[in-house]
Amino acid sequence: MEQRQIEVARQLLAINTIKIQPDAPFTWASGWKAPIYCDNRKILSYPATRTFICGEFVRLVKEKYPEAEAIAGVATGAIAHGALVAEKLGLPFIYIRAAPKGHGLENLIEGDIPQGTKTVIIEDLVSTGTSSLNAADAVRKYGAEVLGMLAIFTYNFPHAAKNFETAGIELTTLSNYNILLKLAYESGEINDEQLESLNNWRKNPEIWGK
Repeated sequence: MEQRQIEVARQLLAINTIKIQPDAPFTWASGWKAPIYCDNRKILSYPATRTFICGEFVRLVKEKYPEAEAIAGVATGAIAHGALVAEKLGLPFIYIRAAPKGHGLENLIEGDIPQGTKTVIIEDLVSTGTSSLNAADAVRKYGAEVLGMLAIFTYNFPHAAKNFETAGIELTTLSNYNILLKLAYESGEINDEQLESLNNWRKNPEIWGK
């Protein structure tokens, strides 16, 4: 499993989907200072990586949720990935908006699956887990059964893991922050001091860099 996670991280780094800059941090929409930025939407522009990521998702769905009857993608970053996975598996696809549409039927869920449909949710990135779990809650309220959530990458925030546990949602990711740091350190991309800073950020992202 870890070797697969390392390969995912390697491919994400190769196309600059993930940038590590502990000495020139990014500012997230939340206002947090962060030594890392992950933009998985770039994957869609690289056919080989796109196919690889889709294949990893398909493998996990078959291994963990062979009873899956539908795939759901979280807007906006995971809509395309989820649709690709659903196509490969020959399953129905829906996607979950971040907020209800402001006109017409004001849908939060776009698409159509029967009540009780066993559904796997595809997410691109998990940080605190709040938006991802809101999406899972929307699927449940829609009347479908959530088998679990698969995501490309997670920052491994401790409170995110707790949030998923509390919600009773199993999260499985193709790669994660711990694997990324291990790969970056072993390749010489980051040094000992930067590794310490990156580890400190994950423990206390709200106050890091202030």
